[in-house]
Amino acid sequence: MINKVFSAKQLDDKDPLRHVAERFSLPPNTVYLDGNSLGPLPKAAQTRAQEVVNNQWGTDLIKSWNCHDWINLPQKVGDKIGALIGAGKGQVVCCDSISINLFKVLSAALKMRPERKVIATTRDNFPTDIYMVQGLLSLLGDEYSIRYIDEADVESQLTDDIAVLMLTQVNFRSGFKQNMEAVTRQAHTMGILTLWDLAHSAGAFVVELDECQVDFAVGCTYKYLNGGPGSPAFVYVAKRHQEEYRQPLSGWMGHKSPFAFTPDYEAQNSVNQNLCGTPAILSMSVLDAALSVFESVTLKAIDEKSKKLQAFFAAEGKRAGLCDYMEIVSPAIENRGSQLALSHPDAYAICQAWIAEGVIADFRAPNILRIGFAPLYLSFADVELAVLKLAEIMRNKTYENEVFQRKQHVT
Repeated sequence: MINKVFSAKQLDDKDPLRHVAERFSLPPNTVYLDGNSLGPLPKAAQTRAQEVVNNQWGTDLIKSWNCHDWINLPQKVGDKIGALIGAGKGQVVCCDSISINLFKVLSAALKMRPERKVIATTRDNFPTDIYMVQGLLSLLGDEYSIRYIDEADVESQLTDDIAVLMLTQVNFRSGFKQNMEAVTRQAHTMGILTLWDLAHSAGAFVVELDECQVDFAVGCTYKYLNGGPGSPAFVYVAKRHQEEYRQPLSGWMGHKSPFAFTPDYEAQNSVNQNLCGTPAILSMSVLDAALSVFESVTLKAIDEKSKKLQAFFAAEGKRAGLCDYMEIVSPAIENRGSQLALSHPDAYAICQAWIAEGVIADFRAPNILRIGFAPLYLSFADVELAVLKLAEIMRNKTYENEVFQRKQHVT
């Protein structure tokens, strides 16, 4: 993928996305390899935050629901996200968190398959996804169960007693990437509804929900979509299911006529039924502006650069001797998302030492140093510098310093 006759500067000079980094407010002397946990601040989001607080909320007050169209922001932002994940308009709405949206979708999906009592997922799925299933099952009783399947061969383990197959497309530790189209097709041959978590997919590479005939999807917006810490998540409900879909958190914003204030709930027959309480306007407005960084940029170009960045990291790492200290535990580049996982018993301390040198990555228990490649702002020169810093840390065993061994609350 990367021919070593090219230097980092030559690769950056040829990079068609190099100008996009100017859309971000990035701190100096920092290489940011953690955009798969929290994306950096887009300049447009910073400007929008001031506008919403000072002018909309500050001056126009409650009138802003109409004059600034706050009321339709969940649908407006939802359609913008939909364009990034291959979903036609009217199928994505922005609201709540992944966890809450999972509860809604799982509940609705089980109702759509009342004769089936099994939710299938992988044991190495992101823990909160599993926790939400466990919590739902505690309400439904012993008749329902969760079944764990091997992520490496999902299709061969599907059976016709499964109601919902809940998968995260990209494994949060290893970066292993599921074949969405093939898995969804096989699930449908057995009458299984599919629910995909796109936390590490949306904004990182091409996703085609409509083309793959996916039933449901959820995702967060604070990673590759750069919406800010705790920015609201999204839900996708395929158009063909919206008439039948009924989720149990029947909040007033999901009512077909919320401002009629009638005593009985009547759900909207659309994806908007997933709305519950009043939308988080401040954070959603910031997210709306943040999505502008994707203007005039294709997901195909993002994916292509991501693969080149990953290959360049691997090549530079090999040249610097990192293979003598750490093992790459991610699958081959064609089978992973926009991240790379390195294993080492002292991965946490290594990560802290790297951060102290101005390179921000993250740690995932028990022994993973995880590196995120966000092509919109990451350069080949950044990768080259990051590798040099890491190699120096490993050679000098800087991570053995007590200050780097001390665990913090957030790892």
